[in-house]
Amino acid sequence: MSIFRFPLLVWLGIGILIISLGIRQSFGIFMMPITDTFQSGREFFSLAIALQNLLFGLFQPFVGMAADRFGAKRIITMGGVAYAFGLYLTSIATGTGVLYISMGVLIGLGLSATSYVIVLGAVAKVVPAEHTAKAFGLTAAMGSFGMFAVIPGAQSLLANYDWQTAMQVFAMFCTLMIAFAVFMKTANPSSSASGQAEQEQTLKEAMAEAFRHPGYWLIHAGFFVCGFQVMFIATHLPSYIADKGLPGNTAAMALAYVGIFNIFGSYFWGLMGDRFNKRYVMTSLYMMRSVVLTLFITVPLTTNTATIFGAAIGFCWLGTVPLTSGLVRQIFGPRYMSTLYGLVFFTHQIGSFIGAWVGGRVFDYYGSYEPIWWTTVVLALAAALIHLPINDKPVTRPTLQSA
Repeated sequence: MSIFRFPLLVWLGIGILIISLGIRQSFGIFMMPITDTFQSGREFFSLAIALQNLLFGLFQPFVGMAADRFGAKRIITMGGVAYAFGLYLTSIATGTGVLYISMGVLIGLGLSATSYVIVLGAVAKVVPAEHTAKAFGLTAAMGSFGMFAVIPGAQSLLANYDWQTAMQVFAMFCTLMIAFAVFMKTANPSSSASGQAEQEQTLKEAMAEAFRHPGYWLIHAGFFVCGFQVMFIATHLPSYIADKGLPGNTAAMALAYVGIFNIFGSYFWGLMGDRFNKRYVMTSLYMMRSVVLTLFITVPLTTNTATIFGAAIGFCWLGTVPLTSGLVRQIFGPRYMSTLYGLVFFTHQIGSFIGAWVGGRVFDYYGSYEPIWWTTVVLALAAALIHLPINDKPVTRPTLQSA
């Protein structure tokens, strides 16, 4: 299937992801101006972002269940409202406590309803199984364009205005997600092309089936590592680069390169997931991460090496998304994918919480990010090995298959 023949829902989902994830990935460059405003250490901002990511994941299974039951359109609309309100409330905050509610709770809820789990769950119901990884890869890739487009825009806003104005501009952009959701027509689960056995399976049975599958828990473990790595880098890379005395726009450029190369990387890893065994492709991705991270730590940091790192880590940044979601869909089918992938994503966000928070904690304690950088290398190697023993064959349901 050509990418140009994908249903309209796929392209609307891409638009939603561009806005939702683009804004989210820009929060790292707000760390220093916000902490300067409130005269606080970096752990405060790190904890607010960590709380956002934890709640992003905590809300995800419940939001996924709601999307499986009521459809993605309503859930994305609700998420766009929460996201916009959280950004606006952040912009008018006068104390640090408010940011835990606005950046933590509200934006966490908004992200859970407007990001990969909901969009990919909707896509899974309208794209044939043999093209799932490619469709997921395209969605993740084009969604990543938001990182490339939004971060330089945020940097420009911070250079010409204050961070409060930038947050308010972002809040207005969230209304576009609501507009896109209005035109989404998601498939009715009962009429999907998944087979009778899957249609007759209840949500409780689907969850019990997944919890009994050892590979499901290995998928959780691998995605935990992904969350730890990407959120530590997204949150702390700008400050790490600034600490080394490099110009302020170096960090923005490095993150922008993460975004643009993630576009190519996500689609590439999605294509590889359709052509080869997803487990081996995932192992290759994490091995590449470990090499890139090791080189970044050991090579002297300059503007050029920071930019090269952004491009290299960007190529394997969110390639885990089409592969992980593709494994869940391949093993358990599309019927309850938003729920089952939502649970996996919760584990990802636990990793994100720890990566964002511990990064700031380690810096405030040691005055250096070096220990946490080496931790990301070790975790990448562990994740590469974790995926090898997964049994990725579709589950059989004997009692329903006999019918």
